Amino acid sequence: MKTIREFWSGDRYRYDFKLCRLSDGWAQMDTSQDAIYFGTWVNPEKLQIVCYCEGDITTQTTENPVEFAAEIRKIKAWNEEAGHRFIGIDPGLCEAIAEKFNKLGLSDLLH
Repeated sequence: MKTIREFWSGDRYRYDFKLCRLSDGWAQMDTSQDAIYFGTWVNPEKLQIVCYCEGDITTQTTENPVEFAAEIRKIKAWNEEAGHRFIGIDPGLCEAIAEKFNKLGLSDLLH
């Protein structure tokens, strides 16, 4: 897996409305810790995970679909172990994105 770490002084809305848009294949991973300073987005086509936390940005690009699905499940488990509620992956109203998560065996995490 390739990991890139960066910093950007701003809020998560740059990702919601520009860099990780639903129209570009991204879905948000919803948790109880989501706020203006925190968010996680996943793209089942690019096999990427982006996490924004107080300006720190981590972008992970997995090698294959199996690794991507495993990383998603690790994020879910970490949230639950840390006392944060994992709400689920929100594919919006996009059937194509939901179907990609289904093919990855992640349909149980969609909401």
